[in-house]
Amino acid sequence: MYDFANSGYTTVILTTVFSTYFVSVVGQRAPWATLAWTAALSLSYLLIMLTMPGLGARADARAAKRRLLYTSTLGCVAATLVLTQAGPGDVWLALAALAISNYCYCIGESVVAAFLPELARPDALGRVSGWGWSFGYCGGMLTLGLSLAAVTVGESRGLAATEYVPWVIVITSTVFALAALPSFFMLRERAVPHTESLKSPGMLSRLAAEWRDTGVHYPEFRRLLMCGACYQAGIAVVVTLAAVYADQVMGFTMSQIMLLVFTVNIGAAIGAFSFGYVQDRIGHKRALALTLVGWIVMVLVAYSAVTVPVFWVAATLAGLCMGTSQSAGRAMVGAFAPAKRLAEFFALWTFAVQLAAVVGPLTYGLVTWLTMGNHRLAILVTGVFFVLGLLLLARVDMQRGIARRLT
Repeated sequence: MYDFANSGYTTVILTTVFSTYFVSVVGQRAPWATLAWTAALSLSYLLIMLTMPGLGARADARAAKRRLLYTSTLGCVAATLVLTQAGPGDVWLALAALAISNYCYCIGESVVAAFLPELARPDALGRVSGWGWSFGYCGGMLTLGLSLAAVTVGESRGLAATEYVPWVIVITSTVFALAALPSFFMLRERAVPHTESLKSPGMLSRLAAEWRDTGVHYPEFRRLLMCGACYQAGIAVVVTLAAVYADQVMGFTMSQIMLLVFTVNIGAAIGAFSFGYVQDRIGHKRALALTLVGWIVMVLVAYSAVTVPVFWVAATLAGLCMGTSQSAGRAMVGAFAPAKRLAEFFALWTFAVQLAAVVGPLTYGLVTWLTMGNHRLAILVTGVFFVLGLLLLARVDMQRGIARRLT
């Protein structure tokens, strides 16, 4: 249910409506608008990278994952509502609210993932992770569908984007808050507080210590972190800038963009649900490798697309690969994470994902800025991240990593 609740935020705010609204309305199509959007998100991801390992370790020590989940949800919903006040020229207000809401969203995404090994047997991690991602995309489609109705009504009445986009933001925040309630009332905290001291070093010292610990005791997990940092950079570009690409390169209207993302979510839901069973059968590593090959094909199709039907093929491929790759990554972390350090290990995974979220979109934004808006070249550069991820995945030994977790 939490996957269902928070997916609308990424689908509507980051991917579809507000990203396009910021570039075209708030930023008034300035050459720096796309870079400013990616820079604000990168700042929030950088803050997550610095703070999440410490937050995760304290949540493990205090058995307080639920409390952290609740507070981050409230923060995300509140900051998202502030976006309703952003109109033409309100760049700093929009960027500040965006950075805060995304920071809180990322905390919740990390913490809820740490519950996975407590809820699923080791031989069912892929299925349960796939169920969550699949149901999450259904939540994204519900929010997107309601938002599409609001946009359609607004456009039919001749309203400007500044008049109907705030209602889309209210819809997104409301669905997030209501759909998260079952998790708040029904999710149990199965961990027990640790007896060790909660005194912690500085953020950078803790991060360095945890990085050294993974190298000494969990080298396979460290390799997975490096792999994730690469391929998640490419996924971050698709999540953050797909609507901008469709708007700037393919000339899509807002309604067409929303239908496009709706299609992507359908593909992602189908991919995550069905491939979850495939993961448990063929292994998480092999399943992830197949999806990375699919991502590379998607980038090549999107780069070469000059007609709308070909671009729709690329969007469908992106949807199928997105659900499967994210589900497989979460399941692999669950397979490697020791029982007493779940929040900490998923926080380290969050660090890798957020590092990717900084590097990927920022690289895309820099390429478009330096090339005076060449989005096709930027999407082609994005394919390099998937190639590097595939090469690093080859060095991950699943059996050795699982054995390390049990020692």
